[in-house]
Amino acid sequence: MHSDRRSKAYELGVEAFLNFSVENLLTTTHIRCPCVKCVNLKLFGVGIIRDHLYFNGVDQSYKNWIFHGEPWEAATNASRNVEEDDDHSRYSFVSEEIEMDDNDFGDFGSDPYEFANVIGDGDQPLYPGCRKYTKLSALVKLYNLKAKYGMSDVCFTELLILQGDLLPEGNTIPTSMYEAKKTLCALGLSYEKMHACPNDCILYRKEYEDLTHCPNCGISRWKEGKDSILKEGVPAKVVWYFPPIPRFRRMFRSHETAKSLTWHAARKSIDGYMSHPADSPSWKLLDDKWPKFGNEPRNLRLALSSDGFNPHSSLSSRYSCWPVILVTYNLPPWLCMKRKFMMLTLLISGPKQPGNDIDVYLEPLIDDLKSLWDGIGGVYDAHNGEYFTLRAALMWTINDFPAYGNLSGCVVKGYKACPICGDDTPSHRLKNGHKICYIGHRKWLPINHPYRRQRAAFNGKPEYGTPPEPLTGEEVLHMVEDGDRVCWKKKSIFFDLEY
Repeated sequence: MHSDRRSKAYELGVEAFLNFSVENLLTTTHIRCPCVKCVNLKLFGVGIIRDHLYFNGVDQSYKNWIFHGEPWEAATNASRNVEEDDDHSRYSFVSEEIEMDDNDFGDFGSDPYEFANVIGDGDQPLYPGCRKYTKLSALVKLYNLKAKYGMSDVCFTELLILQGDLLPEGNTIPTSMYEAKKTLCALGLSYEKMHACPNDCILYRKEYEDLTHCPNCGISRWKEGKDSILKEGVPAKVVWYFPPIPRFRRMFRSHETAKSLTWHAARKSIDGYMSHPADSPSWKLLDDKWPKFGNEPRNLRLALSSDGFNPHSSLSSRYSCWPVILVTYNLPPWLCMKRKFMMLTLLISGPKQPGNDIDVYLEPLIDDLKSLWDGIGGVYDAHNGEYFTLRAALMWTINDFPAYGNLSGCVVKGYKACPICGDDTPSHRLKNGHKICYIGHRKWLPINHPYRRQRAAFNGKPEYGTPPEPLTGEEVLHMVEDGDRVCWKKKSIFFDLEY
């Protein structure tokens, strides 16, 4: 209540107060406004009250929230005074160091008090009397140095111990890498390290969680040392999974981001051109087939992108890294491809590419996508000031042709490499080059196009064919399930999604 209205502490306090009021009064439209001008005499919705508290300030004499669900006999909690340096805000320092903006702080998790407790380290001076650095800002600065110069964990621990000895007594610098991670992990969102079979057979989760050997190939779960002795407890292969659902919750807890996530519904396309994915046939088909999903503009439309690369920039290095990224198309075009809105969900690394076995690693993401289709309750929309049930649908994938074959299960090389033509792919093997070429592309030209009648420039024959119709999802599923594997290598895991 006594903090600067521009500070993060005040913002967290406002959100905590509004959440407390909504949970106790069970309404978002008839709440007394405790700002300086209204002094609990007028009733407004959550959004208007939030604006009043920022523009007018809070009535500082209102210490017991008796009009917002707190009992009359509740004791008054002492306000936490936050001293801010006029030249250098602590929160702006942290945001600059870890490349975050104000919306990125949001509310971590479902409870606004959770992040408030963590960010308390940002108010704790590095040592008694220190005004330039706090515990959090100093730790972020040191951790950036570690990442920039490739410092090992052992070296970083030694540096922290040395810093603790150099600083005055009573300093709050952590004394180990473990303590530093424990503090900084709360600034980001959680992730899961999953053990995987080195041959890409299974992930050690669910029914396989306690196994020590792969049930398919029999290889050990643990890493084998140079002396051919298994290192018990050291996994042979690890996959990093970053759950998207907590991040979707966090996006809606930011007022500006929640507003942007419904931009596609507020826009008006009057020129008839496709200027946003909302104008695409796929988007409209989803709305028509599942109207309950389409009628809620906050439901998310997602795309998945994945490809492999060698982070060491060396063709001779036996290392492959496959990131799997989700893109949210509800956002306006100038935001949806920004780095902070492109969500890394999986990081698959190892000496070889996952290939067609990438479905094994996509299992946890598909499980979360199933939950998002069924609905995630209790998501707070900061723009509208209400809780709602969030749903999401994966609309398509973005990848190059080889990765397309891995994700969809379609054959992308050989005589039947065209996913549209299928069995009728016009392929030809070169006699001298021993390579397969595809020379039937003229059939996509207009029927009277002069190229159709040219012979010498192409394969010596005129082209009178018509382009084939693309297969529907039902036709592809029928072909795969009936064992017609001429053009398909597998049944893609994306068919596990209901839609």
